[in-house]
Amino acid sequence: MKIRIGTFNLFQFAEPPFSWYTKKEKFIPVEWEEKTTWIKNQIEKMNCDIIGFQEVFSKNALKELLLEKGFKYFKTIDKAKVDKKNELIYVSTTVALASKFPIKSLKKVDVDFSSLKKHNVEGFFKFAREPIKATIILPNQKEINFYVCHLKSNRENEFEYIFTKADKLEDKLKKVEVALKNNYSLSLKQRLCEASSLYSNIKANKKPSILVCDLNDKEFSLTIDALTNKRYHEENLEKDDFLLLDAYSLHKIKVVNPHPEFKGVKRTPTSYFAGKGNVLDYIFVSKDFDKKNENAIGKVTSYEIFDEHLQKNQNGSLLSSDHAQVVCEIEIY
Repeated sequence: MKIRIGTFNLFQFAEPPFSWYTKKEKFIPVEWEEKTTWIKNQIEKMNCDIIGFQEVFSKNALKELLLEKGFKYFKTIDKAKVDKKNELIYVSTTVALASKFPIKSLKKVDVDFSSLKKHNVEGFFKFAREPIKATIILPNQKEINFYVCHLKSNRENEFEYIFTKADKLEDKLKKVEVALKNNYSLSLKQRLCEASSLYSNIKANKKPSILVCDLNDKEFSLTIDALTNKRYHEENLEKDDFLLLDAYSLHKIKVVNPHPEFKGVKRTPTSYFAGKGNVLDYIFVSKDFDKKNENAIGKVTSYEIFDEHLQKNQNGSLLSSDHAQVVCEIEIY
């Protein structure tokens, strides 16, 4: 049995007459029709069984759209808030989950207070967007925990460091130490606490887990370590030990007719900023889906990026999305 998992940032999914953040930012009916038609077509191309969505304002409109596409089960854990002075203006966004398989339960992800202490956070703390944790029953009756999240936005300042594959965890921690201690990058601190809370929740449960997200941080970022690497949280560990694995790293990359000077496949960006591509959208899986694990219940068989709209316009469009969609196929044993 194979299942297909997707993550989809909808880019301001607000049904008319609602606006997002300011009164003038809204769709007219003909634009909304074009946007929802594009979303439906994209969902057909993705051909998924489970999808996590980000930037959801109008959840009922999304629920109806997805029901039309065969998703019988739809959940949100939160609702988008409106301006106290104008109920037609949304001031916050949510994530959502759509599944063709039954959703057994839905829970909030609690904040891990030990991570607040670790990151020197004082006062009240909450997720920028409440994540979803759902237990889904697969057709073979196995259960998985499925998480959908959208972490705090990256502010693109000099303290939002860019790391590479060569950077070790110690190097990253040392580089960000001053910025975190002096609150030079509150958005980074927020993301690290959000990622740490998700890590703690996933570690505490015993079910196979999948997490789809708009991470709002780049490949090799410290946020990914906080989300996946046990050594980030347990200082006595000498070697990296990953609770979650990037599904991209588990699939076999197909190269058709490589050039003689071929140096390897460059990962496809899922978003662009100032002309530069970044990988912001991810699917992470627990070791239960790593074929190298003798106790695995499945394996990643493909990993696809749906970015045709970004190839035409790197900035995307409000009538489509400014993110690529990511789809991972998993064969369940």
